[in-house]
Formats: sequence, C-alpha cells, structure tokens
Amino acid sequence: MPEPPALPVTFRPNLTRVILLTAGVAILLVITGVALALQLGPGERLTFVLTGALIFWVLALLARVKVVADDSGVTVVNIASRRRLDWAEILRVNLRPGDPWVFLDLSDGTSLPALGIQPGIAKQRAIADAHALRALAEAHAGQGPERDQG
Repeated sequence: MPEPPALPVTFRPNLTRVILLTAGVAILLVITGVALALQLGPGERLTFVLTGALIFWVLALLARVKVVADDSGVTVVNIASRRRLDWAEILRVNLRPGDPWVFLDLSDGTSLPALGIQPGIAKQRAIADAHALRALAEAHAGQGPERDQG
C-alpha cells in the first residue's frame, strides 16, 4: 500500500479547470465585444452580455469539482452538489479503465461519483490521485464518529 499523503489534501483536475475557466473568460469577452461592436439597442446588448455570463457560469460550475480529504473525512464537490463523508462511510475508491472519474463505494450500498479525480486530460495524475485517496481511505478505515464516542 502506498504511503498516504499528508492531510488536508485537495484533489482536482487542474488542467481541465484552467481550460474551462480560460474558455469561459474568452467567451464572455468575445460575446461582450461583439455586443458592443454591433449596432444594437441596450436590451439586445444586455442579452448578449447575459448569455456570455451564463456560459461562463456553466463552465465555472464544471471547473469547481474537487475532492477534499482531511482528518475527519472527505468532502466531494461535484458540478451541482457537495457531500461530506466520514472516513468510515467510504468502503472503496474505484477508478477502473474507461471510468470517466473516481467512484466511491459507500457503506449505505450506494456509489458516489467524485468528479474531482478524472483521467480525461491528465490520466497519470488521476491514477496517482485515486491511489492516494484509496491509501487515505484504507488508513482511516473503521474511523468515524460512532467509534470516537465509544
């Protein structure tokens, strides 16, 4: 088993994040520039700018994904949700060939996608991050609030 990283640690697809945010800013600037360059009324210009802002907002939501591990557990931030897990809730960390991101098998029988670790652009980094999160989960196995109280 590899040595787990020091806590707290944040896993996120940094290159994907940079690309999404850069594209969002570029799109917003181009659409705003077009709105200002064309002979449009104020309402039409505002519609252009709001459309650019909406596109930026969607790309920013896609870029916010991350997995944060600390001493007490893991916080999974996906596109439109955030979920806090105690270490004891995580039974297994999976990143199988062909998976778009890591999946966490949970003690309640469900599986939670963790989009903060995805092999899309940086496959080796995602594999290393998945191994690190797995090592952390194994090192903290059996720890949870119910164990601390007993």
